[in-house]
Amino acid sequence: MLTQDRRLANKTVVVTGVSSGIGKECAAGLKLAGAHVIGVDRNPCDGDIDRFVAVDLCEPGSISQCIEEIGGNIDALCNIAGLPPTAGRVPVLTANFLGLRHLTLGMIDNLNDDASIVNMASMAGISWSSAVDAVRTIIERADFDNIETVCDDLQISDARSYFLSKEALLVWTMQNRWTWRSRGVRMNCISPGPVDTPILQDFIASLGERAEDSMAIMDRPGTAQDIAPLLVFMCSDDSQWLRGANIPCDGGMSAHLLLKMADLDG
Repeated sequence: MLTQDRRLANKTVVVTGVSSGIGKECAAGLKLAGAHVIGVDRNPCDGDIDRFVAVDLCEPGSISQCIEEIGGNIDALCNIAGLPPTAGRVPVLTANFLGLRHLTLGMIDNLNDDASIVNMASMAGISWSSAVDAVRTIIERADFDNIETVCDDLQISDARSYFLSKEALLVWTMQNRWTWRSRGVRMNCISPGPVDTPILQDFIASLGERAEDSMAIMDRPGTAQDIAPLLVFMCSDDSQWLRGANIPCDGGMSAHLLLKMADLDG
């Protein structure tokens, strides 16, 4: 539950995906914590933010313009925007990983020392260690120009693309655990489970039985209000020693899957 406090007073936070779902709710939580919030999205925002910047995370030119418009003196970057599997493999991998990475790297010089970068990953990335070759290919080879060819080479379907985008994001975050340590800039992930947002039905439609099985064993789907307090903490100075971490916020789903994979859920 969101409560008003001042732990982010005098801090400026950039939130992508601010127009709906988790992004919109997280922006509200950041405002309650005293932050000045710059919202970023391809769609107009009617939420409580201080400034809006439009961007298309599938277009590098749009991202570069967005970075310039945001400017400097930023204390946290929250990468929440993303596309569901129904958007197709190229847009999904482009927006969810390539565009996110391009925005983040372009924002580094705009960040203050001791800034926090929070990437909204997903429980869908939990099996990254079983897809190392594909993950490495996405991180090391894929770019805006060749992503369709890379998808062909890896035989990536639309449904698989979402999982791969989150697997790559988790690994890339871990790889950069100390990249900006000299400036105190940290990068971490939050991995929600199924969350009741406008795109939940897209996931169920795309993933079919797999999604239905996951939903069946949960007491309820998550809500954006379940995620926002954790993100506020991750943006605050209280999280300064977290580096390259992935924090599940999923009603116990990741614990269930890990124990199931190890045959330890007796």
